[in-house]
Amino acid sequence: MKNPIALLSNPSEVKASRPLHWLAESKVMAIGWTAMRVWLGIMWLQAGVAKLWGAENPAFMHNGGAGVAGFAGHGIPAYSWWGSFLHGFVVPNAGWIGILIALAEFAIGCGLVLGLFTPVAALGSLALLFTYVMTGTASVCAFYALFAIVLLATWKTSSWIGVDGLIAGYRQRRRAGLSSSPALVVAGTQEQAKAA
Repeated sequence: MKNPIALLSNPSEVKASRPLHWLAESKVMAIGWTAMRVWLGIMWLQAGVAKLWGAENPAFMHNGGAGVAGFAGHGIPAYSWWGSFLHGFVVPNAGWIGILIALAEFAIGCGLVLGLFTPVAALGSLALLFTYVMTGTASVCAFYALFAIVLLATWKTSSWIGVDGLIAGYRQRRRAGLSSSPALVVAGTQEQAKAA
């Protein structure tokens, strides 16, 4: 039998189709992905602000996390093992979990709106959405999850217009400046001469 790598090819050598490559790398699509990222970030910001300072504040930041305990204790979990986790861990620790959820939603929203740590924010979004769906709510979770998956798949382009893009641009300019610096070229030539 042939080597599986020889039979299937190397995964790193598989090329995406031109339309998929264009969707993931295009500066034109960066505008669309940025709009998607900012919109999802605003949705998370609204949820986080409501829990930190708004109408949901008493249920998450005070009263022992009554909102979390109620949601976890009365939801219809997708699996029995998840229900055991909710009743055995989440409900008894609802106070600090409520604060954690409020802060996480706010941080995810800030990260997505600013385009800062975009892949991490999108993964955090998916993690929270996973817990919400597993606990028995559907609402807009699937729609948000679709957006988060697209942002993960296109993270270079979706974060290009944002803080991540500014940081990447700074690093590229700095690398280009360092590599063309005359002092570094002379130092590199001297090191090569010593090695020979």
